[in-house]
Amino acid sequence: MRRYARTVVAFALATSVVAGTAGWVSGDAQQALTGPPPGTAQWRADGTPGAELPDPERSTPTEIAEFFAGLSTQERQLLVLRHPSVVGNLDGAPLELRYHANSLALIAADDPRYRSLAAPGRRILAFDPRGRGLVAEVFGDLRAAERVSVVVPGSDNDAGTFDRRVAAHGAPAGMARTLHEEAGPRTAVIAWAGYTTPVGVGVDAATGRLAEAGAGRLTRFAEGLTADGLPEPAVFCHSYGSVVCGLAAHRLPATDLVVLGSPGMRADDVGALRTKARVWAAKDPTDWIDDVPNVRFAGLGHGADPADPAFGARRVPAEEARGHAGYFAPGTDSLRAFAAIARGDAEAVGTTDADGAQAVGTTGGQAVGTTGAQAATTTAAQAAAMADAEGTQALEAATGTDAPEGAAR
Repeated sequence: MRRYARTVVAFALATSVVAGTAGWVSGDAQQALTGPPPGTAQWRADGTPGAELPDPERSTPTEIAEFFAGLSTQERQLLVLRHPSVVGNLDGAPLELRYHANSLALIAADDPRYRSLAAPGRRILAFDPRGRGLVAEVFGDLRAAERVSVVVPGSDNDAGTFDRRVAAHGAPAGMARTLHEEAGPRTAVIAWAGYTTPVGVGVDAATGRLAEAGAGRLTRFAEGLTADGLPEPAVFCHSYGSVVCGLAAHRLPATDLVVLGSPGMRADDVGALRTKARVWAAKDPTDWIDDVPNVRFAGLGHGADPADPAFGARRVPAEEARGHAGYFAPGTDSLRAFAAIARGDAEAVGTTDADGAQAVGTTGGQAVGTTGAQAATTTAAQAAAMADAEGTQALEAATGTDAPEGAAR
């Protein structure tokens, strides 16, 4: 009976959220970008190297890496020139070729939305101009790095908003840049806006449909890194990005999964993720995501809070972060902890215990207790958090007031 009552409450919350937002988010439903990169038909028809090219959709990243290893320098460069959009997005291809290919693809696109991405010196590891645009950028020397990290952002992120200055430390490039600066020169960090994210508050953000598509793309991307001889990455997952990471966890090659400002990972606990990676969670006391009703019913909601001690994740201190987009802000305890994880120095991460004291080197267990008082839940906050709202305009539309600090990203 008690379980039935909880289910009814969950259904009521989920229904009220969708009903309350449907009127002003209609038309925002996104179509997930899936399948092979642009230009694949021409690639498949090309017999220039004298042998059949690996299929971008069916070949594994390992098979693609082996194919390029068997080519001469001239043959590789010819493929870059003939098929930049394919080579630039081909997981398993040498990263140096991908950088070159994507610089050519960006020049050819000549789209004002992406012009800043074509600036000299930028290391663009993936670029797909279709739809809202997908992009991945490297900060640091990826080939020489001893440790690699990947940052997976949440809603309202795409190639067109990748470089935005508003709430910069919550934007993909800003998060990766500050993490690399804090972690040091022996690391490299990739900002991966490589999946179709939800826009605003709505059903897309409250369900796992886009996250499921993103999980497949993230897994293949990480497999491509290791196939190219790079270390398994630590993966940092912000807000709706943590839903992507949760669905990918059981097959994702990663040393660590770090979720921050998470609405849930579509798993009941760490064990349900079925991952060999260490799992970490951060939530700052001012993050509006804390108002999320952690329910999952009829496909709506993302389930248990990873920052709850019962989930079993290692708690990352975040007392100094402010707002939903403040976890990577310079000078914060959360950024220092993230940098330690990125360097592979898990024992240096201080976790917050129930009395607020800092404990160092607690890698064998989880921090206990929660940080900060729980904010009073309002109908507008429930709607925003349940749907993992990520855009300033969406929140302002929902509440009729200015969006809370750190809401946009």
